[in-house]
Amino acid sequence: MASRIPGADEFTSRPLPRAELLRQISPALSLHQVDDDGDVDALTYEVVRHRLWAITQEMGETLRRMSGSHVVTESNDFNFSICDELGEQVQVGTYNIGLIGSMDLAIVWTLRNRSDNPGIAEGDMFLCNDPWIGGGLHQNDAAILAPIFHEGKLFGWTTAIAHQVDLGGPRPGSFSPSAQDVFGEAVPTPPLKVVRGGVLQRDVADAWVRRSRLPHLVGLDLRAKIAANKNAAEQILRLIAKYGADTVKIVMRRMMDDAERRLRAKLETLPDGTWTAVGYQEQSQTGDRGLHAIKVAMTKEADRLVFDFRGTAGQTGIINCPYPGLRAGIVFTMLPLLAGDIPWAAGGLMRCFEIVTDEDTITNASFPAAVGKGPFGPAWGAGNLVAEVLARMLDADPGHRGDVQSICNGTTDLCVVSGVDERGGGARGFVSPIFDVMAGGYGAQVYHDGVDTGGRLIIPSARAPDVEMTEYLYPLVALWRREQTDSGGPGRQRGGMSGSVCYVQHPSQTGTMSLVVSGTGKVANQNVGLAGGYPGNSQLDLVVRGIDMPQLADTATIPAGLDELGGRTEVLPCEGESTLGPGDALYLHWQAGGGYGDPLLRPAGQVREDVHQARVSVRAAREVYGVVLDEDGDVDPAATDETREKLRHRRASDAGLSGTRLTPIGAPGLTKARRLDDNLAVVESPSPSPSPDGGTVVCVHCGTWIGPLAGGAFVTGLARRDAAPAEAGPHIWPDPGEYVDAEVVFRQLFCPGCLTAVHSRVVPTVHPLPADEYRSWT
Repeated sequence: MASRIPGADEFTSRPLPRAELLRQISPALSLHQVDDDGDVDALTYEVVRHRLWAITQEMGETLRRMSGSHVVTESNDFNFSICDELGEQVQVGTYNIGLIGSMDLAIVWTLRNRSDNPGIAEGDMFLCNDPWIGGGLHQNDAAILAPIFHEGKLFGWTTAIAHQVDLGGPRPGSFSPSAQDVFGEAVPTPPLKVVRGGVLQRDVADAWVRRSRLPHLVGLDLRAKIAANKNAAEQILRLIAKYGADTVKIVMRRMMDDAERRLRAKLETLPDGTWTAVGYQEQSQTGDRGLHAIKVAMTKEADRLVFDFRGTAGQTGIINCPYPGLRAGIVFTMLPLLAGDIPWAAGGLMRCFEIVTDEDTITNASFPAAVGKGPFGPAWGAGNLVAEVLARMLDADPGHRGDVQSICNGTTDLCVVSGVDERGGGARGFVSPIFDVMAGGYGAQVYHDGVDTGGRLIIPSARAPDVEMTEYLYPLVALWRREQTDSGGPGRQRGGMSGSVCYVQHPSQTGTMSLVVSGTGKVANQNVGLAGGYPGNSQLDLVVRGIDMPQLADTATIPAGLDELGGRTEVLPCEGESTLGPGDALYLHWQAGGGYGDPLLRPAGQVREDVHQARVSVRAAREVYGVVLDEDGDVDPAATDETREKLRHRRASDAGLSGTRLTPIGAPGLTKARRLDDNLAVVESPSPSPSPDGGTVVCVHCGTWIGPLAGGAFVTGLARRDAAPAEAGPHIWPDPGEYVDAEVVFRQLFCPGCLTAVHSRVVPTVHPLPADEYRSWT
């Protein structure tokens, strides 16, 4: 019989209706299934549910103890899931949530394409790193999919996935900023049977590690993931032996049904409507100077969400992710923000939304697009926009305002350092991403500041590695790693600070190291604020050439800042390569959290405390928050009132309202108004400009009537200014022309009465006004 040669479209994965999937599975594969109306008592349900959760956490301990990669041991860039026989995820771990956002899709693909040939049998495991199939969001994410059999029937699956430091390709670390397509990157691998009947297939394992510059680490991680799955299967089978297969499966189904029911119940309490957002990816590849838009319109109706990404930029360069990555971006945002109080039976939660998207776009790329940046580029960028529209929906409901959060650090700052480790007279090759960047800032909330260097929203267990461990493993010396003053987005509630790190080569090094860098948010911030809050800092990567004290040789003090290094500063691009020599220093400043509310509304005493704690500089306190401190560091009330008044008048002047008498801020008594966010409310009763279809928007600070809500028409009644990006504060990179050709501005919208900021973004001038953000609220 002639062999079948699959086309590229067959290596793609999408959710399938259960009945259709069952028709595509080989009849030779017997499935364990239970009736939907089965039931168990409450005590048994809770015991089994908690045991399944514990098993996923124990999988993490197994992987961490066996892996030799600091990606796993230090930074927790991995995750696990327990699934039913058709791949629906019953329980997921609390590590990198993005990595489990597509595991069910990978299992569905395996059931459809491997159940007949080579078959799925007891003791088998499958290895996959194909982003179109869902076994990883880019090729560096490698998954092991392990079926669990009981009495000859496929009972369920476990999955283990982790980022691998290097899986081949033209550049160390397997990330190539100049790739033209996937063939210029690490090779994606569809599911291969790496374990057969409980025996590791040495030919497959050897072929897998042969592709890597670090075969010992990749081989260890392969075996660690196999061990984690094996350990989980043994524990699940012990659970079955104690409670029975049907009982455990009924609990699994109920876990997903309960999660779905609880999320739908929460959605029912939230306002219906459509919310939109637009974000940007910078520089699609080495040499590009463009901005590439991602667009989302989220429609909430009753108990269901629809995320519509039509209008997003076409696939280009390396800033692409296939459909599984887009879905993962939604999942890793929804779970912590919308389902933080619901057990993460992800299979049930995913039933509550659907995705609409165009083909051949940066969030739904077709083969053979380059997708190396998928997870921390467009997938994360889409997740930021989902977080933004979710936050605005939650902010409009009084019972959920406490759940609102501005965007967290918004992206990662990828810098892969590679070279030869000459310490101890040896010559050993090394490849290392700089994982200090895990310590991102969390976004501000309505009632709380963001957490400083709190980690990653999408990786609840994320950790920045111990600096001493980095110095032990690699020939680098840290001059500093610290929280960075002014990095948190200014606002009535301040965004959490991010940090910076500065590395030089170890004194024993004589050669030059290679750098591969990739980062967005250097111009159009990913970490946007809400309700007038300012964005967090611009991401910034530098190499300082010819520093005054290379290698710290014979120095009595350690430089404390860039201005003490001397030398010549080289700004690294968003996507590119560079070098680090013995006389150079590498500086990375990753992103913080966005602010919430106008910074001029932040209590002066809190600003004073921020200055004392080095969270905010004296300059930013005065120029951004309008707070003046005296020589003793105490608030000068009169000078602060005067400064804030001047800043409001400057806003009026910049918005073309020079000479306007400002409306005093007070308590306008809007007791019957429906709150939209920190600054705006809707009055339904008759007004000076009555609106028969939605009410009139008013300022909650001064009572100024702005305009009708319907169609977002009130936005035209707001005052507007477009200023230089540096007007957003000292945490914003002042020269967008370093990276892109587009004209970029700090765009703000204000209440025309009191000039309180209601919208603050660093965006290209072509960025749409936010009328559409409010157009379909009901």
